[in-house]
Amino acid sequence: MEHAHLLWHRQPPRELRSPILVTAWAGWFDVCHAATTAIDTMRGSDATHLASVDSEDFFDFRERRPLLYLGENGRNHIEWPANEIHCRTLEKQSRDLIFFKGTEPHLRWQTFIDNAMEIIAQLDVKLIITLGSTLAEVPHTRPVKVTGSTPNTKLAAMLRLTAPSYRGPTGVTGVFHDRLEAARIPAVSLRASVPHYLATGPNPMASQALLERFERITGLPTNWTEFERPSQDWISEVDAAVTKDAEIVEYLRRLEERYDKEIAASLPTPEDLGAEFERYLRQHDERQT
Repeated sequence: MEHAHLLWHRQPPRELRSPILVTAWAGWFDVCHAATTAIDTMRGSDATHLASVDSEDFFDFRERRPLLYLGENGRNHIEWPANEIHCRTLEKQSRDLIFFKGTEPHLRWQTFIDNAMEIIAQLDVKLIITLGSTLAEVPHTRPVKVTGSTPNTKLAAMLRLTAPSYRGPTGVTGVFHDRLEAARIPAVSLRASVPHYLATGPNPMASQALLERFERITGLPTNWTEFERPSQDWISEVDAAVTKDAEIVEYLRRLEERYDKEIAASLPTPEDLGAEFERYLRQHDERQT
């Protein structure tokens, strides 16, 4: 069933090979815009714009007002809250990527997810990976924790992921995962933990960590190295700000102690995970044919 809200602009430049859909929506599950920034970086400038979701029925424009600005032609232009779908063909890889990135809607979440399900069906998506970032009691002076989870027990065992355990208020990403699980479509959630005392502004460390974990799991390129220098600069700026307050310094010390005690066993190598990931998806593809 096609949905009037999903506006297709063009087809992929070629038939996509066992594509993976990657999603991130600004809002509840995107603290410091870490996830949406990660998708922007992974998508790059050469991605093909496939479709858009019409914003009219999904947003309360009193809560998120459209932006009015002067265009290049000298005329006023209105920019509405966007949800866009792109694809990136990876010629040296066995799989391609589709990106669904935008803004969490205010209204009609189930209808919004209907559009995502149509994308999955139309483009024959084999796996969904959602990216997110949440506040946590973690220090900025340690590597960013990225929690990976999936309800698929076989995929969890292969990639050393956990079963979903969160209970409570959720966002559109949680609704999406619930629909995917009901439809028995393989899906993985990757979420970065952002220091709760740095809840605003960009966090390049969190974006970098999400991309590193994505690349570790899938073996697909993400351009995560673009964040190395910005991450170092960001740490230096935060250090300079927090070291002026003795109470904050002591609080950070306690967070660091707790973090160090909770460090999990080392992850397998990216090559091992990539091999397991490919094996799982090949088996999944064979069962569907």
